[in-house]
Amino acid sequence: MKVIGVLAALVAAGLVGFFVLTAPGTYDLLRGDGKLTPTGQRSLDNGKTLFNAGGCPSCHMVPGQEDRLKLAGGLGLKTPFGTFNVPNITPHPRDGIGAWTATDFVRAMREGVSPDGRHYYPAFPYTSYQRMSPNDLADVFEYIKTLAPAEGRVKDHDLAFPFTLRRGLGLWKLAFLDGQTFTPDPSKPADWNRGAYLVNGPGHCAECHSPRTLAGNIPSDKRFSGGPNPEGEGFVPNITQDPNGLGKWSKADIAELLKTGFTPDFDSVGGSMTAVIRNTSQLSDDDRAAMATYLKSLPAIASPPRPKKAE
Repeated sequence: MKVIGVLAALVAAGLVGFFVLTAPGTYDLLRGDGKLTPTGQRSLDNGKTLFNAGGCPSCHMVPGQEDRLKLAGGLGLKTPFGTFNVPNITPHPRDGIGAWTATDFVRAMREGVSPDGRHYYPAFPYTSYQRMSPNDLADVFEYIKTLAPAEGRVKDHDLAFPFTLRRGLGLWKLAFLDGQTFTPDPSKPADWNRGAYLVNGPGHCAECHSPRTLAGNIPSDKRFSGGPNPEGEGFVPNITQDPNGLGKWSKADIAELLKTGFTPDFDSVGGSMTAVIRNTSQLSDDDRAAMATYLKSLPAIASPPRPKKAE
């Protein structure tokens, strides 16, 4: 009986430990920077720029129509973990984010936590958005509030067990979400730092252009080296200075791609990158040039091996 009692106590302690470690508040205590409340006046111009750099319409626009600012969601992102259905982020007070505060938005974007205290899945790339400052994110929120509200909630995610257990994401965040904002490198020029911020923060380029481990995180030594399309079809290209990546491209070539979608050999992008270009084409020439400057500085990293095609 003593053995059973000890085992029961260990199980109980383990459950208590799990619930404590996986609570959103625990992450906030251990990793959050404690500066989620934005300050000062909001800038719609800055919010619009970062909205476009972040490519919000790429995922949140209603599929099958051309209005990139109709953000009622509905896109199904197919991944090895299941299908994530992208939500409505219009200012609708019931079905979108119209009832949110700026702090709610900042916490969702930086910590992956909903206003009602649930973990968001990292298919929502808060691992990149955490690099953004609370004030910049509040500007994005202010800009989204100027867009047309739309009714309608999308269906729940279609995931298999155990991925249906959101609580476990608390452990994932403690392992892979560091809570740090972008820090400029004083040894680099202003355009490099601007490009680094746009690429690693709002642009979240690494989220698609990198391989992932079985846990779903990006290995740091393979960042930007390309990998299987997160949506399950095809291979996303290497964007480091590897010869099979952007090694032969000039800064002007990269900036042109971000503006028009055309490559140096007069081809054009396809697939989900088409939607990305619709967003980056809205940026200023200076911001596209800054992104190109940063991307040209990335060291060459060999692409991960592509899966063999079935014969």
